[in-house]
Amino acid sequence: MNRSPYRASQRICVPCRLAAIGVVVAAMAGGFAYVAGWLTPQRLTTHRIIDAFEANSGPHAGFRRNHAKGVCVAGYFDSNGNGAALSSAAVFAKGQTPVIGRFAIPGGNPGAPDTSVPIRSLALMFTQHDGEQWRTGMNSVPVFAVRTPEQFYQQLVASKPDPATAKPDPAVLKAFYAANPETQPFQAWVKGHPPSSSFANGSYYSVNAFNFVGADGNTHAVRWAMVPETLYTPITDAQNAEKSFLAADLEQRLQSGPLRWHLMVTVAAPGDPVDDATQAWPEGRQQIDAGTLVIDHETSQEDGPCRDVNFDPTVLPAGIKTSNDPLLAARSAAYAVSYNRRTREEALNPNLHHPQQNGDRS
Repeated sequence: MNRSPYRASQRICVPCRLAAIGVVVAAMAGGFAYVAGWLTPQRLTTHRIIDAFEANSGPHAGFRRNHAKGVCVAGYFDSNGNGAALSSAAVFAKGQTPVIGRFAIPGGNPGAPDTSVPIRSLALMFTQHDGEQWRTGMNSVPVFAVRTPEQFYQQLVASKPDPATAKPDPAVLKAFYAANPETQPFQAWVKGHPPSSSFANGSYYSVNAFNFVGADGNTHAVRWAMVPETLYTPITDAQNAEKSFLAADLEQRLQSGPLRWHLMVTVAAPGDPVDDATQAWPEGRQQIDAGTLVIDHETSQEDGPCRDVNFDPTVLPAGIKTSNDPLLAARSAAYAVSYNRRTREEALNPNLHHPQQNGDRS
């Protein structure tokens, strides 16, 4: 019987195809190994960044590796429709969108004094009527200290407490700042703006740039801020003497009624840096008041709705996209590693509780 040359060539090439598949699998495995840092142990990985947080703050099983001390909040965003001119995201259509959020202070120690850092943070998760989510993590300073993940890791290493003093070595920190002049705008802003006396009267900034995409397909680079209706007042001497006052102050204020912030969207002009979070945009840029964030109640971290939320800032609905800021991908990866570690710790120890630390086990 005559055999088809085509079928014969198929049989002859079976080993070739298997070899080719093997090469592809090996390449993929090598790629995963490289990303994980297995083949290049000195290369910066997300796990090394989270390890540095743990080294600085100590082991706190079940807690976030950063922003460990916080409180859950909930409410809604009341859009006035103005943001729809820039983004097709449903959250900017006129109407209300439910919000789960979290106020916190930076750092991995859930028992740290509220005065241990001059920064407050606000994370939010908007859940649109179409089911898509917009998650954002904001800080009370409009610029970030460093530009790249590598610099961020170096800053963490430089900030590691000296065992003799339980505080970072000033000389090491000074050397880091001298070697990284990009940190100067952040340092200057913090020195010139005393911490707010409350979570309720602070402004919170996206820090990173994002892209809003309109219904017409046009893209606009933006940053945003939540600006409070409550009048800002700086931290008082009495508060400086307290270990924890922010959560109690928030609870007391909410007993008198909801708290409100205006979502102010700033549009970049051509040439404004969208990949460098250490640089503020010049004054005079177009700003849009897109609506009002209303927070109407708070809940303990032990059972609050934000407990198991990973506030990954790259979780975005249609109409919002990330920019090419290198910190965004690093933030997303770090949040994922932190989330996986704390949830694994809780799975291994279901009775893990830290009520005395007023922290967050999410």
